[in-house]
Amino acid sequence: MRTLSYVHGASDVPLLGETIFQNLRRTAEHFGDREALVVAHQNHRSTYAELIEQCEVIARGLMARGVHRGDRVGIWSPNRYEWVIVQYATAAIGAILVNINPAYRTSELEYALNQSGISLLILAAGFRQADYVAMLGEVKGRCPELREALVLEDGWEALKRDAAKTDAGDLRSLEASLQFDDPINIQYTSGTTGFPKGATLTHHSILNNGYFIGETLKYTEKDRVCIPVPFYHCFGMVLGNLACTTHGATMVIPGEAFEPVAVMETVQKERCTSLYGVPTMFIGELDHPRFKEFDFGSLRTGIMAGSPCPVEVMKKVQTVMHIAEMTIAYGMTETSPVSTQCSTDDPLDRRVSTVGRVHPHVEIKIVDPATGDVVPRGETGELCSRGYIVMRGYWNNDEATQQAVDPARWMHTGDLATMDDQGYINIVGRIKDMIIRGGENIYPREVEEFLYSHPDIADVQVIGVPSEKYGEEVMAWVKPREGATVTGEDLAAWCKGKIASFKIPRHWKFVDSFPMTVTGKVQKFKMRESAVEELGLEKAAGVRTA
Repeated sequence: MRTLSYVHGASDVPLLGETIFQNLRRTAEHFGDREALVVAHQNHRSTYAELIEQCEVIARGLMARGVHRGDRVGIWSPNRYEWVIVQYATAAIGAILVNINPAYRTSELEYALNQSGISLLILAAGFRQADYVAMLGEVKGRCPELREALVLEDGWEALKRDAAKTDAGDLRSLEASLQFDDPINIQYTSGTTGFPKGATLTHHSILNNGYFIGETLKYTEKDRVCIPVPFYHCFGMVLGNLACTTHGATMVIPGEAFEPVAVMETVQKERCTSLYGVPTMFIGELDHPRFKEFDFGSLRTGIMAGSPCPVEVMKKVQTVMHIAEMTIAYGMTETSPVSTQCSTDDPLDRRVSTVGRVHPHVEIKIVDPATGDVVPRGETGELCSRGYIVMRGYWNNDEATQQAVDPARWMHTGDLATMDDQGYINIVGRIKDMIIRGGENIYPREVEEFLYSHPDIADVQVIGVPSEKYGEEVMAWVKPREGATVTGEDLAAWCKGKIASFKIPRHWKFVDSFPMTVTGKVQKFKMRESAVEELGLEKAAGVRTA
């Protein structure tokens, strides 16, 4: 009988049975004089002892403003030191932090405010070309539960002064009453169709996920972690902040948002030992004209995650950037987020070509999407995960929750994956992304990986576009390397004989960038929409199927 695609991350290291702020206090007791937070663009530095004090002040200020356990507090801001303090201050009083995407505009903001019932919103005055205050002014009249908005640039000092109105003992009493299974965070999923859904996470789920991420990366109080990924997403606040604070490591923030030079300067100046990013960030650094000016010698480890990681990019990160222990992590917001990760000492071929193995205390199975049956090792199916990581559910959306989490508490990811005999997982595509061309199943990831090996291609994304003859055809959006001149005909000829003819893209488009979410996830649905229009495929797109 063939071994089935099921694994359990049995571990001798127990889960943490405490709340987020209890854990931060414990860290501060051990490493109070060590740097906890460095924010380069704000010239902010604080030790763990100072961070605890800053968080307590803001927590008491929020209590004075009428924020209670279970209330929803929204934060709409790029990466700033205040974001980190609000993350831990709300955890200290049991308020549920609602992360609002910095890229949101008025309709999305209004939806998030009302859907989660935010009573107090903390916001930056603006970000890039967006005027947050003006946008809030447009919608707040339609948000009945929003009773107060605090603009960081104007109201932060007043919030700190309000702390005097709340006794420190009251904060301690409230903190002691909290339970680690309480919901503590709502994060809205990107949502390629329909409205975003608010994944509801607990102290237990995100604290432990951050802890075991740090364990996997062998973090200690001597590590300094460069975090250029956004806080509003799990990558920033869990893989970044919580992985650091559970180990006494230093959170190093290079800027409000990703900018390659700022990241490379910060790594060099702060002697960072770990660097995070989505693949497009690492590509942006590696391909930058000033890349060779910077010293990456302090780096030891890091995480590449958020979207499929090209093998060729991973190889360069480990060699050219000298990050020998770079790892890939896989997960989703709904699973707090990481469910698999490479180990720092995994064989090189495993670390560049898989998303690692199951995380401690987590179960994974790969099932036939049609039947739900667990498939044998090596066969493709939908990846499902179970354990402490699985969200409480989508906030006020039972129907969507039941569609995603089955009665046995398995989270259905929608990702197609394989599991090998050693338990390593490989993500081969999305169920909805799979291209079916004339009855042939084509996984975009496979074609992308092949195209990445072409010397003139810096980045590539493969999608399916409508075809009256075949149902779908393959299309590649290509970002050429700087200075390269290449055509679709050249690339098609290069593919011939190397991959099956039905996998060779019929359509090619050359671009400088891809439509993306703020977290760096490529929005393939937007690519499809523009391709249909540009290629005149409206008739084929209108063909109905069973």
